[in-house]
Amino acid sequence: MREILGRRRKLSLQRKGRSGLLHAVLTYAEQWKWRVVPGVGYDRHSTGRVGGERACACPRVDCPVPGVHPLDPGLLAATHDARMVRWWWTGRPQAPVILATGDRVSAASLPAAAGELALAAIEKTGFRLGPVIATPSRYFFLVAPYSLAELGELLNSQDWVPTSLRYHGDGGYVPLPATDGGGADTAAPGEPGWVREPAAGADDPAPWLPRISTLVEALVRAGRTAPDGDRLTF
Repeated sequence: MREILGRRRKLSLQRKGRSGLLHAVLTYAEQWKWRVVPGVGYDRHSTGRVGGERACACPRVDCPVPGVHPLDPGLLAATHDARMVRWWWTGRPQAPVILATGDRVSAASLPAAAGELALAAIEKTGFRLGPVIATPSRYFFLVAPYSLAELGELLNSQDWVPTSLRYHGDGGYVPLPATDGGGADTAAPGEPGWVREPAAGADDPAPWLPRISTLVEALVRAGRTAPDGDRLTF
């Protein structure tokens, strides 16, 4: 009887996790109008790489962003259509959530150590931050969409821009947490999680987002402290 009860409890928790992820994805797509697509996920039969990094389910042995990139469907299929989103995650209930940036939301990211410094520096000024996502290797600061021309002017105003600082605009993507930020759920080890949860705007159900121009200086300054080389790890 103990074994049966234990198995039922485990299945119940699994169902709760699956339904929680689907609820989060539908919130992103249907309510916030963020375009999403399933990530490729991880190889279930792999023991991972050196350092505990999980191996990607895609065919590339040296995948630069293991598990958290689109494959099939590709990034161009990203949508906020609730019917398509529900169909995708019903068929792949544990698929990572990938946000296609550049439409309703964009981002800038730093290696995790530098991201913590930037977060502390920005909050010390009293500036209102938007949502911030953390993975084991990077911090993603979500911002309002920006154009290449706007970004170019901002970067041109800096004496030097670290290669560890990356911008995710039109045609880019970032991973999203498996929860929409209600405060009750926490990210599983190694998965994306909210460092600063989304807060709705005054007249919009979607989270309020700052402009990239208000963050660039702090991100550049922090990025100089923690270069992460050429590998784009998420």
